[in-house]
Amino acid sequence: MGNFKSYVYGFPRIGKDREFKKFVEAYWANKVSEDEVISTLDRIQSDMIANYSNMDFYPVGEITAYDNILDTAIIFGIYPKLSSLRDYYKLVRGENSLEITKWFNTNYHYVVPHIDENTKFSLSWNKPLEYYNKYKSEKAIPFLVGPLTFVKLSKGNKDYKKLSKDITKVYSELSSTLKEAKFVHIDDPALVYELTDEEKEFVKEVYSEISKIANIIVITYYDDVLEDILEILLKTDIMGIGLDFVRGKKNYEAIKNLKELFKNKILIAGLVDGKNIWKDSIVEVAEKVKKILNESEAKEVWISNAAPLFHLPYTVEVEEKLDPSIKERLAFAIEKIKEINFVRAYLSGDESAKKWNDYMYDNSWWFNKKVQERVKNLKEEDFRRKSPYSERVKLHKQILNLPKFPTTTIGSFPQTEDVRQMRLKYKKGEISKEEYQKFIREKISEAIRIQEELGLDVLVHGESERSDMVEYFAEKLKGMTTTEHGWILSYGTRVYRAPIIYGDVYREEPLTVDEIVYAQSLTNKPVKGMLTGPITILSWSYPRTDIPEKEQAFQIALAILDEVKDLEKNGIKVIQIDEPAFREKAPIKRRDWPEYFDWAIKAFRLASNASPEIQLHTHMCYSEFGEIIDRIYELDADVISIETSRSGGDLIETLEKFNYDHQIGLGIYDVHSPEVPSVEKMKKVVERSLKVINPENFWINPDCGLKTRKWEEVIPSLKNMIQLAKELRG
Repeated sequence: MGNFKSYVYGFPRIGKDREFKKFVEAYWANKVSEDEVISTLDRIQSDMIANYSNMDFYPVGEITAYDNILDTAIIFGIYPKLSSLRDYYKLVRGENSLEITKWFNTNYHYVVPHIDENTKFSLSWNKPLEYYNKYKSEKAIPFLVGPLTFVKLSKGNKDYKKLSKDITKVYSELSSTLKEAKFVHIDDPALVYELTDEEKEFVKEVYSEISKIANIIVITYYDDVLEDILEILLKTDIMGIGLDFVRGKKNYEAIKNLKELFKNKILIAGLVDGKNIWKDSIVEVAEKVKKILNESEAKEVWISNAAPLFHLPYTVEVEEKLDPSIKERLAFAIEKIKEINFVRAYLSGDESAKKWNDYMYDNSWWFNKKVQERVKNLKEEDFRRKSPYSERVKLHKQILNLPKFPTTTIGSFPQTEDVRQMRLKYKKGEISKEEYQKFIREKISEAIRIQEELGLDVLVHGESERSDMVEYFAEKLKGMTTTEHGWILSYGTRVYRAPIIYGDVYREEPLTVDEIVYAQSLTNKPVKGMLTGPITILSWSYPRTDIPEKEQAFQIALAILDEVKDLEKNGIKVIQIDEPAFREKAPIKRRDWPEYFDWAIKAFRLASNASPEIQLHTHMCYSEFGEIIDRIYELDADVISIETSRSGGDLIETLEKFNYDHQIGLGIYDVHSPEVPSVEKMKKVVERSLKVINPENFWINPDCGLKTRKWEEVIPSLKNMIQLAKELRG
């Protein structure tokens, strides 16, 4: 077999040693120059290319100073061409920062451009050509975000007919400058959505024109492309298309049905899993390559990753503390590139590639029969609270006696340098457990004192002991493990280490009780027990592939429920279970929503099945929540806090049509901006909200945790927030 090549894309831009984060944030703090940041970005791009070097082709220009959708908006003149990085970062960090939201059903966030009938498109910055000229080679392919993804993921009133003319013009102009390149990579994952007729017509018109100008390959991922959309694309002059055969199960059927249209096309077969860290079977992937080549009758098949590799850490090699029986089964970004090479070698007759999956270590200790039986024996009553909300709310008024417009924060307070240093010393064994716990108690005391002085109504302990809202629980739960260096980007420069679910998950001992009970002992005001929900723990971890995600979610939910019961026994009256991933985890295609939301809602209700006396909160942020408000209501949380500060009141429009009669706190200021919001600015959000929300049900809170902010920003912001609450009560 010789009719195949290799292709890889989406390598993590974080850098081998997190240079991206370090240099950009140092620039924000005026510690390095703009030239140093640009030089760092060039080094990272060069490193990406070096890692791609064994491939037949690879993209150039994937690197960005913050986000590629934002770059595309600047390329097409939606935001003015910027004279400096300082101006660039004002779009994402200033007082009028652009909204960010989840990228498809992942935990990456992109910057949301705004377009409407008045938007003027022009080629203002030829980034693809700039990078192609800088890194030109026979293998290099210019990278560009696709037209449908850019338009569909933007906000505003969209006239697709007008947009197709405007955007075709700039894509055509840009494509004409790239004729010298052997191919042009157009990254268009929005093609996996269920498209409207006008969106399909848009795809047809734009690609019909631009595919005549340059040799375009269209890359899709995360799901299958519906046959009618695939047919539209294949009937244009595009040179090839990339399809995800890991999560897009129906792509196999589509290529068979449309094989006549594939005869003169390249099929980029996404077969190496780019979203999960478990090793792929070289033999199984190779057999799928043969099947795809035969069934599609494509001119060429390129072996590739099934999703961008930026969902994975850099390399597993540096993980020295991972259990060997886990580590030997893992493949991060560097290793996924190796897998593509192994598949190609195996198809060329190299049998030694099979050794990739020869495991030495036993993994029977990953499984727990008690946990499996507990999930198996769940009944319908386990998924609902004993009293309806109408009865619970009366109990809460008596027990908590909160004022009108109660104030609270989301959970975390600033993780100052001394907090990070003490955590690092404890992990390295430089201080004892007793010294670390004493330090954490001092930080809890400080957080309670500050909140009481400010006059907040429902307090939090500040989460100084937690590095991350999922990693903290993963370190304590059985069946999960964490990495030392497995950093991945969440948004901008914000990074986290996604835990790994390797076995049956359960709680062996209390996770948060000591800290929460201590915080409550310092005040007469209620302190929230702070927990992370099962869907978010599952979504922000790398899941197992041997059992359904539903079963994993129920296992985690039971572990969280055990913690809820212990908090309750220890006198905690308010418990918050955060579920920011509830919407993001939803499948891309609406046809798959009912099945997902059925078990996701059940998992939350299982975890939150507290006594009626407990006021149960949840928190969600940075997703499109308006379209799932009915599902959020089904969670039956007593209080939800939800982000609205950047999204311009979209959720408020939804609440005008939906009678949300539980309590709600719409985030009234943006915690990701260093700006201190004025009372008047926050008041505007509240006044509009109160037109659709009963004042008796309205809470006052920020839109997310305050972990990334500084105390000198947090205290005046909270003072203004509390002043607003007092004015509203008056």
